[in-house]
Amino acid sequence: MHKFLLSLLAFTMLQTAQAQTSSNTSKDSYKKPSRDYVMLQFGYDNWLNAPDSLSISGLGRSFNAYLCYDFPIMKSNFSFAAGAGLANSNIYFKDQEVVLTDTISYVRFIPETQPYKKYKLATTYLEAPFEFRYFGNKENRNKGFKMAIGIKVGTLLAAHTKGKRTFNSKPIIEKVNTKRYIDSWRYAATARIGYGNFSIYGSYNLNGFFREASGPADIRPYSIGICLSGL
Repeated sequence: MHKFLLSLLAFTMLQTAQAQTSSNTSKDSYKKPSRDYVMLQFGYDNWLNAPDSLSISGLGRSFNAYLCYDFPIMKSNFSFAAGAGLANSNIYFKDQEVVLTDTISYVRFIPETQPYKKYKLATTYLEAPFEFRYFGNKENRNKGFKMAIGIKVGTLLAAHTKGKRTFNSKPIIEKVNTKRYIDSWRYAATARIGYGNFSIYGSYNLNGFFREASGPADIRPYSIGICLSGL
């Protein structure tokens, strides 16, 4: 709450200062930056602390898209940002299936029952990212060095397994939708560093991936990738 009040106070002070200088052509070239921006992230995903019985392989990947609002902290090089968007993650398995439809209360990882070419577990979240940010060029945030640290909070919208195989030379896709075993919420620490509109980002789950007593307790998803933003 105190961060919100600080941001609101900074916003009010900035608006007042600009109103006082808008009627003249002073040497102060500072211009209020746009506070609406889109942030797109393309990442490599994996799980930390996965037990040896899990056969994770291939290139796990994610795509996140957020629309954010930026609150400059007066005329400094710092700001606070908040937003909302969607995040999708895909984890691939080799010669293994994830059983999500059994009557037992604990997720099972079993040897594959079909010769799948690809098999994955996909999740989609509605997320709200929050960032404390620094930018080297306060007059044009689309140029110069920038960095940010923060946290994102997400609620699970969908989860499914998807296997691709062939039968009699025809493609077959098998898909199972359920959120039964996966935690309804995720909390992740985030960081970004880059130049201009491009940066490298990372995120790490602060809570477990599966519900309590529904799957391996210590699995923590993480993501590393490239971020395109209109900061």
